[in-house]
Amino acid sequence: MPAPFQGRITANLPSRSFDATQAFYEGLGFRPAWRGDRWMILENDGMTVEFFPHPELDPKESWFSACLRLPNIDALRDEWSQLGLSNDATAFPRLTAITEATAAAPRMFCMVDPDGSLWRVIEDKEM
Repeated sequence: MPAPFQGRITANLPSRSFDATQAFYEGLGFRPAWRGDRWMILENDGMTVEFFPHPELDPKESWFSACLRLPNIDALRDEWSQLGLSNDATAFPRLTAITEATAAAPRMFCMVDPDGSLWRVIEDKEM
C-alpha cells in the first residue's frame, strides 16, 4: 500500500491590487512571505494564502472562496471584529456573526474580503 500523501493545500485568491490586498490581510494578522509581479503569498501562524492579479475583477461577481478550519472560532471572530468590518450583507469587506451548528452545517462565521472572496471560518472540534 502506498504511503499517505504528505503535503499542504493553500488557498489561491484573486487580487485587484496587491498593495490593497496586502494592507487588508495584514490587518487580519497575515504577513508577506513572498511577493512578485504575478503572485503574492501571505502567512499567519502557519496558515498560508496566495494571491494572483485580477485587476478587472468585480467583487460583486466574484465566486472565489476559501475555508479556514479551527478548533475554536470565537477568538478569531473577536479579533477580526475589532477591525470595524461591516456586517452589511452587500458591503466589501464584511464580517458575519457566528452561526450555531445545525444538522446541515457546522458552527461558523464568514468574512468577505475587498475583492469579494468569501472565507468560511469553520469550527472543527476534531483538530
